Amino acid sequence: MTVPVPPLSRLPALGKNGAVHVVIETPKGSPNKYAYSEAFHAFQFTMVLPEGMSFPYDFGMIPSTKGADGDPLDILVVMDAPAFPGCVLEARLLGVIEAEQREHDGTWERNDRLIGVAVKARTHAHVEALSDLRPGMLDEVEAFFGQYNQLAGKDFKVIRRGDAAVALALVQQGSDAS
Repeated sequence: MTVPVPPLSRLPALGKNGAVHVVIETPKGSPNKYAYSEAFHAFQFTMVLPEGMSFPYDFGMIPSTKGADGDPLDILVVMDAPAFPGCVLEARLLGVIEAEQREHDGTWERNDRLIGVAVKARTHAHVEALSDLRPGMLDEVEAFFGQYNQLAGKDFKVIRRGDAAVALALVQQGSDAS
């Protein structure tokens, strides 16, 4: 008897010891953006970033969650080497960049970016909070999202940065909404 396997978007959001499950959609260094398509149960190419741009860290989603934009919560994962689309890992939440994004129709929508570190990372094993990241890193991440949204005809506005407790509250709220 075969047991049906749930789509990646329906895996549990929370892992062990307060970690979250993450499905990597776009690996660090990729100039292409991919997103998991629940309709296809596969990763779909969504866009090419502007010339010279690439994702600064692995970018993915927290399954079984829904953000204010109606999509699973976004997360950047700091780890030793890039993963691959579809890789499932556990990450320790460090915090969140709370942000709004202006869509093509002019409406503003919340589109937060959670920040985590892979539980099994070696180089970043000591990182427990946003303050443990190297100086300037979050400024660079915010500039990346601002620039790539601007070149796509959208605006990206940072509201504030929150700690791991704020990020976890967003995951719990997003889990209730999914």
